[in-house]
Amino acid sequence: MAKYDYDLFVIGGGSGGVRAARVAAATGAKVALAEEDRMGGTCVIRGCVPKKLMVFASEYREIFADARAYGWDVQDGAFDWPRFRTALHTELDRLEQVYRKLLDGSGVDIFDTRASLEDPHTVKLADGGTKTAKVILIATGGRPDRPETPNADLGLVSDDLFGLEQLPTSILIVGGGYIACEFAGILNGLGVEVTQFYRGAQILRGFDGEARGLIADQMRERGVDLHCGTNIVEMAPATAEHMRHGTDSDAAMGADLHQAQDRATGQGGAAGGPVRVKGSNGLERVHDRVLFATGRRPNSDGLGLAGIGVETGRRGEIVVDAYSRTAVPSVYAIGDVTNRVQLTPVAIREGMAFVETAFKDNPTAVDHDLIPSAVFTQPEFGTVGLSEEEARDREPVEIYCTSFRPMQTAFADRPDRVMMKLVVSQASRRVLGCHIVAPNAGEMIQLAGIAVKMGATKEDFDRTVAVHPTMAEELVTMRDPVRSA
Repeated sequence: MAKYDYDLFVIGGGSGGVRAARVAAATGAKVALAEEDRMGGTCVIRGCVPKKLMVFASEYREIFADARAYGWDVQDGAFDWPRFRTALHTELDRLEQVYRKLLDGSGVDIFDTRASLEDPHTVKLADGGTKTAKVILIATGGRPDRPETPNADLGLVSDDLFGLEQLPTSILIVGGGYIACEFAGILNGLGVEVTQFYRGAQILRGFDGEARGLIADQMRERGVDLHCGTNIVEMAPATAEHMRHGTDSDAAMGADLHQAQDRATGQGGAAGGPVRVKGSNGLERVHDRVLFATGRRPNSDGLGLAGIGVETGRRGEIVVDAYSRTAVPSVYAIGDVTNRVQLTPVAIREGMAFVETAFKDNPTAVDHDLIPSAVFTQPEFGTVGLSEEEARDREPVEIYCTSFRPMQTAFADRPDRVMMKLVVSQASRRVLGCHIVAPNAGEMIQLAGIAVKMGATKEDFDRTVAVHPTMAEELVTMRDPVRSA
């Protein structure tokens, strides 16, 4: 009789957990996986995939205008949110089934329930059953963090947006990270009046400063009412008096309260009607909805970690070593619940490295250095390596940078600007960072990331013949630095 029910029990059915379960099963291990929500996790169900599809949808408004500039006789159409939402959820349902079929095909037992740890080798299921395993992997991801602001329950978080029955007429987005800025662009593109508050001096903290500034300028140019250095000081349900008379600069001035409440009915989340918000800059408005995009928190609550000796950090992140091992030898953790690098491809790599370590006797650590990433703001942002600010704090650098109007939108007489930037070590000539603000920047940075990861020098870029006419050719044609730092 086997000592344990399973060789591996995975808690969490997101991208990292599913990959680890499948790869472990391929070694001959007996594997089970528990997921309390929908298979696919944050990325597939309420993150990367639905968000990117919404980005695509939101970009068509400008495409119609550009088409006319190029001679096409087309008219602006009206965006049909319910139609798009139905198609979106059909696609998410399809992807969830793909994940289930992949697990079934790999021989993984699936438990559609919440699971927690009873001891280092025992998983307790919410239905009251228990399962034992030689190794337990926690891959429970993260969740949106709602701030401790009075009446914060009146606002949505990012998970709620995909379930809205109808789009609001106006929205206040609170936050300045990539999620806040991405949804500001999406909703603005779909015709929602967007106001954004961020308490910091500039959006996208931690990214390259020059890129941040250009993205902020372009967001405002496109119609996002962005206020930096601003936070909420008062937030309350809007009254009939507010809706009749409005407030200073109130976008909803003169609107009927009952109509606004009807628009907000059934839109998901805790809120159910218009909200009056006063900012620290004195701006007071009534918004159909408020969205809090103020960070994410590891999903480690209620897993029974402390009871078995698994250490967690200040924000609840599970503390692991380079091999994803916790303080308990039989328990590992990967992905956003560890709060290392919160990216789906990273969680997948951590899952595969875990299998090498725990089931193939080949201890493998994931290289978290020089990971390319994309922020799907409008304009899009692709980045890899050090920002100018980070690099100049480490060593003397040269900065190669250009900003220009791209051919496609310049022809349509749009004011869009793009930026290409290389941060170069003066001593080694290695490209320490590459930053692109442009349409399809994510596609470009994936390829540029290979060169940066390989240790390419500025002269390697210079030796590469340009592909003309493209935006990306500027990466290999910048001959003189714009500054040294």
